Amino acid sequence: MSEINAQPFPRGALLTAGAMVSFALLLTSAVRLGLVNPVHTAAQVRIEQNVVAEQRLDLRFLDTANGEVLVQDAADGSTVKLVKPGQSNFIRGVLRGLARDRKMRGADSSAPFVLTRWSNGELSLVDSISGRRLELASFGDTNRQAFDRLLPGSKAPPEIEVSPTRGFGL
Repeated sequence: MSEINAQPFPRGALLTAGAMVSFALLLTSAVRLGLVNPVHTAAQVRIEQNVVAEQRLDLRFLDTANGEVLVQDAADGSTVKLVKPGQSNFIRGVLRGLARDRKMRGADSSAPFVLTRWSNGELSLVDSISGRRLELASFGDTNRQAFDRLLPGSKAPPEIEVSPTRGFGL
């Protein structure tokens, strides 16, 4: 007799797994049949609450030879911010992901991203090529403020300078 027959899979684990799969299918069916309301996206909530765009800025993000990221207003080419290495790591991370997405699509890397501040204080970043939308509040207030500082008239507190060798500049 093999070991599998000597020690069968625990019945309780099989019943639990079956119950979880059944519950997931039941809940999915309930949403599809309209018995349970689906979760609304941020865009749908904005429409329902009549939230309008207060500010919109088309931005280009360009890598420089010395590792900096030049943030430009796409409309006139003016510099919005120069992000030095070690600064605004959230901005760098977001852009890395969006750039990878564009590269996989074979899309134009110079097309702008649209940063919007809404009348309810939220921020969104949209890739004008793919339509991919990031609701920046979902990443936490500190990360949202990194993008908020790019908009004119931002009330976000200044960024804390971090030295790669000395830590926080205290």
